[in-house]
Amino acid sequence: MAENRSLSGKTLFITGASRGIGKAIALRAARDGANVAIAAKTADPHPKLEGTIFSTAAEIEAAGGRALALQVDIRDEGAVADAVARTVETFGGIDILVNNASAISLTGTLDTPMKRYDLMQGVNARGTFVCSQACLPHLLAAPNPHILTLSPPLNLDPKWFKGHVAYTMAKYGMSMCVLGMAEEFRSRGVAVNALWPRTGIATAAMRMLGGGEVPPGCRDVAIMADAAHLILTSDSRATTGNFFIDEDVLRAAGVTDFGPYAIDPSQPLFPDLFLD
Repeated sequence: MAENRSLSGKTLFITGASRGIGKAIALRAARDGANVAIAAKTADPHPKLEGTIFSTAAEIEAAGGRALALQVDIRDEGAVADAVARTVETFGGIDILVNNASAISLTGTLDTPMKRYDLMQGVNARGTFVCSQACLPHLLAAPNPHILTLSPPLNLDPKWFKGHVAYTMAKYGMSMCVLGMAEEFRSRGVAVNALWPRTGIATAAMRMLGGGEVPPGCRDVAIMADAAHLILTSDSRATTGNFFIDEDVLRAAGVTDFGPYAIDPSQPLFPDLFLD
């Protein structure tokens, strides 16, 4: 991985960056002095979810970065194209795309309304493809371009399909974008990688799944932000086509103490989905 570990002056287009892991990646980049386009749906405060594109933009600027708040539903390819154009107009290009936006419903076949199925496919698989397609012409012109997608390794053990086949298909759609685009753009120098957490991560989605509370055994979003930073500052021609796990990325960089990332160090960590 590259020696220059700064994102100073780089422009990141991050989907779903108004909260959670996307926001954490944005703030980590902002501390380097990066430009961040926050492409997310939440423009007005949500009664149950903290953070808007505007509050996140303010935090990015306070952390030392430059921010562009963009209200975007990534299921709308026209809105994505406009957001990408505004980002390029504002910052002069795009160096990094982070496909973070995702919809989740851990429901079985008979308990998944088609509206929810379509939402997951539209945001996860299709949204990742749309945003990648829109950003790639600009990434191809960047000196060290990266696409980082928050999706799991492609594990075809039926146990990962049994309880929530619709969600698994949608997340694996994101992972298949990584698999295919990494090979398609390898010779042109665009890195395309996936990142997934070893453990549960304390996010709003996790709180909703946990009935309003973050389940014990989660780690803080900072572990994903730190792992993403290492990937995004690596040489794009040498680091592509990988399905990275946050802990493994940090361990390879010399991190040995993961205690500070734990929400409650007294609780045993629980593994995330799709990892054996």
